[in-house]
Amino acid sequence: MLSCIFPIILAAWIQLVQANSVNYTLQTDYSGTSFFDKVNFYSGKDPLGGFVQYQDGANATLLGLAYVNDKNRVILKPDNTTATPQGRPSVRLHSKEVYNGGLFLFDINHMPQGCGTWPAYWMVGPSWPNNGEIDILEGVNTQKTNGMTIYTAQTCSMIGTRQLMTGTASGSTSCDVKQNGTGCGIKDNRTTSYGAGLNENGGGIYAMHWEQATGIQIWFFPRNHLPADLNSATTTLANTTEITMADWGTPVADYPFGTNCNSTLFKDMKIVINLTFCGRWAGKQSTYHGAGCPSECNSYVENTPHAFDEAYWDINYLRVYQLQQ
Repeated sequence: MLSCIFPIILAAWIQLVQANSVNYTLQTDYSGTSFFDKVNFYSGKDPLGGFVQYQDGANATLLGLAYVNDKNRVILKPDNTTATPQGRPSVRLHSKEVYNGGLFLFDINHMPQGCGTWPAYWMVGPSWPNNGEIDILEGVNTQKTNGMTIYTAQTCSMIGTRQLMTGTASGSTSCDVKQNGTGCGIKDNRTTSYGAGLNENGGGIYAMHWEQATGIQIWFFPRNHLPADLNSATTTLANTTEITMADWGTPVADYPFGTNCNSTLFKDMKIVINLTFCGRWAGKQSTYHGAGCPSECNSYVENTPHAFDEAYWDINYLRVYQLQQ
């Protein structure tokens, strides 16, 4: 019964938001020169089996893989000048803060693209799959549209649940990794949402809304279609104290909470931004060759450094807001 009620709650929430009765205030701003003070560099073995050498903060800085440019934008990139037989040097960042809800805005001008790449912007609990995973922006190789996915350690199902969204459900309707390991996926149908298409359009803003009362919703706003409150947020920090979500419309992805999916399955989550190569998804032969990519994934990543000239993140900001009490 509750799984039928929660879509009604979400619809009521959207109506309240569109009536300008909801405000979010800025909690944490990840941008400019202070960006790297608020994150940790992960330099261990890639859990995804990627052909990558994740660098610690000192090496990432020394190698020019993580820095703030002269436009006050954060750049995260791999090595793109040398052959790398042990895996391509790259970066994976974890937020120092952990979160149990809120509104998360990720404003980017450019994201990694190209054969062999596997970039992601996501959130994960302290012991995967316990406490959940939320993939907000992710894909591989020459993928044209974004894929969003949630994973849980216990029963969480979208079967019989009305999802109010513009995206298309893909793969499993069971988010429990013990079922088939693929999580609950949703695809954006717009080519401006990922990779080359996103970059050619000047990027945009990914917004993820996570509250116990309504579940998890994700929006993507291309650069040339920003709502009024986010257009202000892009230009000046002074205008980011309040986000109303008033004219955001229907999200591209919707994961309602209820008896179908308990809100307690997502807890104490860190934000992660990373770029790996090949691995269990991008490097799978059927996936890699299916994307029209040459040679074999590891060999291509090792021996063609300039193929990764466009494999970088260009970030205006990542900001976390909390509901104004």
